[in-house]
Amino acid sequence: MLRGIRNASSNWVGKTIMMIVMGVLIISFGVWGIADIFRGFGRSTLASIGSTEISIEQFRQTYNDRLQQIGRQFGRPLTPDQARAFGIDRQVLQQVVAEAALDEQARRLGLGQSDEDTMKSILADPNFKGTNGAFDPNRFQQVIRQFGFTEQRYITEQRKVALRRQIAGTLTDGLAVPATMLQVASQFQNEQRSIDYLKLTEAQAGTIEAPSPEALAAYYEQHKAQFRAPETRKIGYLAVTPDSIAKWSEISDDDARKVYDERKDKLSTPERRQVSQIVFPNAEDAETARKKIAEGTSFEDIATERGLKPADVDLGLISKADMLDPAVAGAAFALPVNEVSQPVKGAFGTALVKVAKIEPGVQPSYESVAQTIKREIALERARAEVQSLHDKVEDARAGGANIVDAAKTLGLNAVTIEAVDRSGNGPDGQPVKTLPQGADLVTQAFNADVGVDAEAISYQNGYLWFDVLGVTPSHERSLDEVKDKVEARWRADQVTSRLRTLATELVQKLGADGKLADVAPAGVTVQTATGLKREGSTAVPADVVKAVFRTAKDGTGQSQGDTGTDWFVFRVTDVTVPPADLASADVTKLKDTLLQRLTDEQVGEYIAWLEQDLGTKINQQAVAQATGAATN
Repeated sequence: MLRGIRNASSNWVGKTIMMIVMGVLIISFGVWGIADIFRGFGRSTLASIGSTEISIEQFRQTYNDRLQQIGRQFGRPLTPDQARAFGIDRQVLQQVVAEAALDEQARRLGLGQSDEDTMKSILADPNFKGTNGAFDPNRFQQVIRQFGFTEQRYITEQRKVALRRQIAGTLTDGLAVPATMLQVASQFQNEQRSIDYLKLTEAQAGTIEAPSPEALAAYYEQHKAQFRAPETRKIGYLAVTPDSIAKWSEISDDDARKVYDERKDKLSTPERRQVSQIVFPNAEDAETARKKIAEGTSFEDIATERGLKPADVDLGLISKADMLDPAVAGAAFALPVNEVSQPVKGAFGTALVKVAKIEPGVQPSYESVAQTIKREIALERARAEVQSLHDKVEDARAGGANIVDAAKTLGLNAVTIEAVDRSGNGPDGQPVKTLPQGADLVTQAFNADVGVDAEAISYQNGYLWFDVLGVTPSHERSLDEVKDKVEARWRADQVTSRLRTLATELVQKLGADGKLADVAPAGVTVQTATGLKREGSTAVPADVVKAVFRTAKDGTGQSQGDTGTDWFVFRVTDVTVPPADLASADVTKLKDTLLQRLTDEQVGEYIAWLEQDLGTKINQQAVAQATGAATN
């Protein structure tokens, strides 16, 4: 059971990415309208909506994936405590319940989608198209396998998404943004303000003497939680990928030359020619034009006589294989430069062809491409070897060996990380450099435990195994261990406190009619920022902008800057509300945004009603278990 849970956790990142690929309808739910009922659940059931049940494992997968997704955006993993503080557990619960409600309603309404329509949407998905712009079956299989989908499961998920869209589309058909709303929103968004301001920095805080031992000890006691050592885990992992086991240096020249000979045509750059053609409706017209050219009329003049522009006759610099008409291609690639062909009977009529430029083809020597070919051969052989190694590693682990011992037995190199916290940092507070890139190993390890046999993770077309080898719980550090950090934090708090007090005093001195220049501390000059908007302004920090837009014209205020060592005192000197140009590109974009919000709100209200009508039950104990708020 533990193995299944870990496997679900490790693969769900694929599910989320693929749901994005499928174009999942993303709904902003503003109301928490789910009934809170605690009885009547099976041991593995987290929620039920009508006859549809959501398992603990299903929710855990979605929740872990959301944490990983946000972690990638922030550049570091999000801890379960942080996730719950941000309300991500509630958001994910709303999402899975809403999707289940729509699926249940689709069944209740008898909605369906044919296999043919489902396949059409898959074939049209740009994520599955190859370099030629057409659907690539190999790419399709590669992508869905990479993210843990079978073909049938992917088709099933795609059909569910389509049915949800049918319901949502019916609800929002004809929805429009009222002109009054659009005008008010545009004026709100484009309102501009100008300010004069003083920027107070650490220099204005004055001299701050070092704290006495007693003061530092007291500060530490009051803020002890901020200096705790985080929980760390000792992790052993093994990555087996084609890149990691490919040995291109062992590929013989005989093998490489064989591939070179087989791929000569693909490796070479074909001859290209600048080709122009004039197509005539019949052979007689073409013969007449060719005689004129023989008598001195230019090819270009013939084109002009027929009402053709240069772009109508120029095929560009192309290879023989790129030309659609084989007959015309044969004639064009037999001509000398600046010669005009005899009439050529082609697939689209009789044509005259002219070549303006010849760019010779290039056949690379074996020596110039040998290393590339050897690497390709090595990777191809390594891909076959990966699966064999996978089976051997699994056999060794099934015998009770941890991943480090299993790797040693097979002659592979495992990596041991002595200590890493949830943020991916070591005991020194710096990022652990030996973590595998792109695997989100830290989150996986903190969802496992010592002795838990975690499933292999799909990684770079191969596999990654890990074991938690030890856990060091979070614990208090002594003052001596963190004295420098405590003193730095104490000093920063002192600076912040002094600047806040100074800013308050300056605002009081300004009153209604005072001038910033008259109250500015020594060394601080009055600065000006104009054209500030609620969003996107960078002249002053975002918190200052928010304070400015809470202040009336000619009013004064203060705000902390980006850090506690920057503080701003300002006066609003101008407020401009431009008229709304409903035809402008910006307003059109705003209209689309408002329409999406109205759509989300309408669908959200429908789902809230649907959940109540179908009967929704939530096992909060199971939710707490899945999100780490309670022990198993």
